Amino acid sequence: MFSIFSKEVRQFFGSITGIMAIVVFLLLMGLLLFVFPDTSLLDYGYASLDNFFSLAPYVLLLLVPAITMRSFADEFRVGTWELLGTKPLSTAAIVGGKYGGALMVALLALLPTIVYVFTIYWLSSNGSIDSGGIAGSYMGLLFLVGLFTAVGIFCSALSANAMVGFLLAALFCYLIFAGFSAVASIPALAGSADYFLQQLGAEAHYRSLSRGVIQVNDLLYFIIVISLFLLLTRRLLLRKNG
Repeated sequence: MFSIFSKEVRQFFGSITGIMAIVVFLLLMGLLLFVFPDTSLLDYGYASLDNFFSLAPYVLLLLVPAITMRSFADEFRVGTWELLGTKPLSTAAIVGGKYGGALMVALLALLPTIVYVFTIYWLSSNGSIDSGGIAGSYMGLLFLVGLFTAVGIFCSALSANAMVGFLLAALFCYLIFAGFSAVASIPALAGSADYFLQQLGAEAHYRSLSRGVIQVNDLLYFIIVISLFLLLTRRLLLRKNG
């Protein structure tokens, strides 16, 4: 599995497209947080990273599919998937290696955003920031990235066309993150099914973690959904082999 993991990381950073995806993500977040007046932290009135943690999921649901879209699609297109099948690796190990490599790249893309924490600390009048909320929000982002990566890996296994994998992953990530909350906001569902619909989506659990309160049900949600998509990917690949 480690060989697949290291190959995925090397392959991503060996491609100009891969590096550009991370550069565009960091550039876009920088523009949103420090240049555009409607979302700028400098115009927010007080030292807070709320805007970053509100905007980041929507940017990540484009970044992560860009990272994962070639994971299996290129293997199918080039014909190396059959070669992988001849190696002493189980399908579960291949999925795990692909997932781990893509997840590592996505987390490395998030790492430079730690600079924003120090920036807010420096901008605050007395050095007081909501460290608990920031830590919880970053934990929520880590789990969200893990979920988006699992979805992206699954969508990449659906087609030999990487662009199809990207579009499907972006759509599925959006629906899982915000789709259930959007449906729950329908007035006719207020007071009945709205709460349960919200709990089916990732946004409610991400917001809960962002408050700095770590609850078991939020962690279990992400673990279960991530595991589900990885199992679906393995099952899909076994059917292709069969």
